[in-house]
Amino acid sequence: MMATPSLLLYVDGSLFAKKVKDTRPVEQKHPSWKVFGKLPPKESSAKTQKEYEAKNSRDGPGLSPTSPRRSVRKNLDFEPLSTTALILEDRPANLPAKPAEEAQKHRQQYEEMVAQAKKRELKEAQKRRKQLEDRVKVEERIGNAAQTWNQEILPNWSSLCTTRWVRELWWQGIPPSVRGKVWSLAVGNELNITHELYNICLSRAREKWKNMPSVPPIESQTEDAGSSLADREASLELIKLDISRTFPHLCIFQQGGPYYDVLHSILGAYTCYRPDVGYVQGMSFIAAVLILNLDTADAFIAFANLLNKPCQMAFFRVDHSLMLMYFAAFEVFFEENLPKLFAHFKENNLTPDIYLIDWIFTLYSKSLPLDLACRVWDVFCRDGDEFLFRVALGILRLYEDVLTRMDFIHNAQFLTRLPDLIPADQLFSHIHAIHMISKNRKWSQVLQALQKEQERTSPVLKR
Repeated sequence: MMATPSLLLYVDGSLFAKKVKDTRPVEQKHPSWKVFGKLPPKESSAKTQKEYEAKNSRDGPGLSPTSPRRSVRKNLDFEPLSTTALILEDRPANLPAKPAEEAQKHRQQYEEMVAQAKKRELKEAQKRRKQLEDRVKVEERIGNAAQTWNQEILPNWSSLCTTRWVRELWWQGIPPSVRGKVWSLAVGNELNITHELYNICLSRAREKWKNMPSVPPIESQTEDAGSSLADREASLELIKLDISRTFPHLCIFQQGGPYYDVLHSILGAYTCYRPDVGYVQGMSFIAAVLILNLDTADAFIAFANLLNKPCQMAFFRVDHSLMLMYFAAFEVFFEENLPKLFAHFKENNLTPDIYLIDWIFTLYSKSLPLDLACRVWDVFCRDGDEFLFRVALGILRLYEDVLTRMDFIHNAQFLTRLPDLIPADQLFSHIHAIHMISKNRKWSQVLQALQKEQERTSPVLKR
């Protein structure tokens, strides 16, 4: 006696087997195609087959009330099987039956397919479970860390900020909920900027914007891009052109976005606060990162104090002699930590300015994924300019094997367009392995020595 035939139905990416009550006499059962709930009639004559096809064509592709598919579905019980959409159990009645060997072979193949599909589904389920468990652990760690920072460290900042315990927590990354507070405390406010001063600078910027044409002339853009203007408040015109390029994938700083006016205001206020510096391309990324973590006025205060650091001021004022001094100091530690890659870069004439300028100008906020850039900022706010160059060496160490196999062009392309996915823990382990000591001299001592040498040789260069 033959078993009750089953139907295979593909619904929402899953295959369900449906057991059908067989109301026909046993002797009328016959092998057939069982696909998506369609069962051809018992009769094998051409005429009956044509009538069946004609009926289906009248019903159309949808499920009409008289459709065989709809009438069958009402009495079906679902049993999940595999994700296969079409299985040939038996040949149609108008074709010769399969040989026993072929039928057995197909049955084995089908069972193997089901087993492989179940194995894949089990593996994917385990992967999803592992990802969920990891995410829960990370969220718990961040929550516990935020509680520690809020309840223990921030209330006792002056006495705890330099302790080894806090420095270790700092290295692991500051929780996003307290990141802005920690950055503000770490950067400080040596310039003594107040909220009132920010409002004054912003009012001045708005007044100038009112008196400017909506589209600056090309000649003005070209002039403002240079560094020879005494008053760079004219670079206010360039801010609108640059804001749209700031984190375009986030769509929050572009015109119409929630932070467009905030970013515009901070950059305009700074241009009026420091007309000797003005707006320089790259500033928008730094201001944007601060806006994401601080209130507007506090973001402006941190922005102005960050840019007032010696390294940032040298780069944003395009002081070539000081920039070359920082590059020379970087190469001292580059050769010390990565001699093989250093020699490869020298051989290919790949100088630090090719990749370092963009990294330093934006404090890695444009070059690294945003969450990773924020973690770099965590330690940069604590350790200062030295950490920026240590991060650069960490990136080079992370990709040393790849870079040593590339020529000049491919090295330059790779370093100016870093991979989109960089594991934070992996990068920070390489940064941690970088030693910022060369011949018993620290970063600051190397910079001082280079500065003295530059001062000693500059009169000779002038003559």
